[in-house]
Amino acid sequence: MESGLNAPPDHFRCSSYTGEKMPAKCYWQEQDLELGTLAPLGEAVSSTVWGSPDMLASQDSQPWTSDETVVAGGTVVLKCQVKDHEDSSLQWSNPAQQTLYFGEKRALRDNRIQLVRSTPHELSISISNVALADEGEYTCSIFTMPVRTAKSLVTVLGIPQKPIISGYKSSLREKETTTLNCQSSGSKPAAQLTWRKGDQELHGEPTRVQEDPNGKTFTVSSSVTFQVSRDDDGADIVCSVNHESLKGADRSTSQRIEVLYTPTAKIRPDPPHPREGQKLLLHCEGRGNPVPQQYLWEKEGSVPPLKMTQESALIFPFLNKSDSGTYGCTATSNMGSYKAYYTLNVNDPSPVPSSSSTYHAIIGGIVAFIVFLLLILLIFLGHYLIRHKGTYLTHEAKGSDDAPDADTAIINAEGGQSGGDDKKEYFI
Repeated sequence: MESGLNAPPDHFRCSSYTGEKMPAKCYWQEQDLELGTLAPLGEAVSSTVWGSPDMLASQDSQPWTSDETVVAGGTVVLKCQVKDHEDSSLQWSNPAQQTLYFGEKRALRDNRIQLVRSTPHELSISISNVALADEGEYTCSIFTMPVRTAKSLVTVLGIPQKPIISGYKSSLREKETTTLNCQSSGSKPAAQLTWRKGDQELHGEPTRVQEDPNGKTFTVSSSVTFQVSRDDDGADIVCSVNHESLKGADRSTSQRIEVLYTPTAKIRPDPPHPREGQKLLLHCEGRGNPVPQQYLWEKEGSVPPLKMTQESALIFPFLNKSDSGTYGCTATSNMGSYKAYYTLNVNDPSPVPSSSSTYHAIIGGIVAFIVFLLLILLIFLGHYLIRHKGTYLTHEAKGSDDAPDADTAIINAEGGQSGGDDKKEYFI
């Protein structure tokens, strides 16, 4: 085989033919796609010698297409192209070999089939609202000598129906084991089912597959078995179907389960730190399914029981020291009972500040703050006055500084005063 030649289309296979007294030559024959064998030489679409100029020309005239996958109800576009049309038109036909379009001319009256593009080198059509019956091999032909064809396999995906969960009864008891079943029909190819409880994955049995009566789609089913606990009360068991036609979209069904379990209880005091003389409420907080319907209050060392009621609180209108002790609350439902304990220690009374005393305390605080500010101000003022205390300066008469003795200085000073300059004192 010569190098540099384009590879042949996938629909063709090179086979060696050897005749008597003839060299081995390579012919291209159309492959029978269903049987996976070569068509007989006499039925081959083309039988030109590979590597010859005629073969190169035939390759340019060979149309090509591509396989398509579409979801049922969607739209598929079939595109056929050819490099050298040899003044001939392209044609599309369906798996029943009915002509759909010949060039730009519609041949089959089916409004779902529309022309997308028609040129000498391309013929593209669209099929909308695709059904499972539309699946198969579509043929693009060009009427040259000989006629050349290309196949396009259209695969239609069946969308699975929303799954259905069965097997759940009205309610489950704690630690009981249950089995749920999930089923979904209409998928093609067969879908897969998965289970989860809330965000937790449940490991169910492998998905079972059964062909539907139409022979095209499948029904899948799965089951999961697990033991329930009180934490599962109100939980959602979810069955999800996974299929390529959904393109990541969620398609699931959930079943909320109810779990019956024995009650629990705890005692909560109000106020938390009771003192003598206060009002006290002991709340018996019961939890269960069903919720407790009856509460029995007892005090150790006291007979008979203090109280049996549907109310969950034990009330002490005026608490005193004698109320100290250990108290028990028994919460009861038709699933059983539970007893909780609380030790009450009554503390000494403490004065509770009234609103008037609180008001006086606020006023006293404000007054104390003002007095504090005044003291600070007085301290700063006293410090300022000390640093700026007054000074006396005496100005002597002029001329006394140069006198040789005291008498002369007095004479000079008196003479200086005659000029009208008197001795003065200044306060600075």
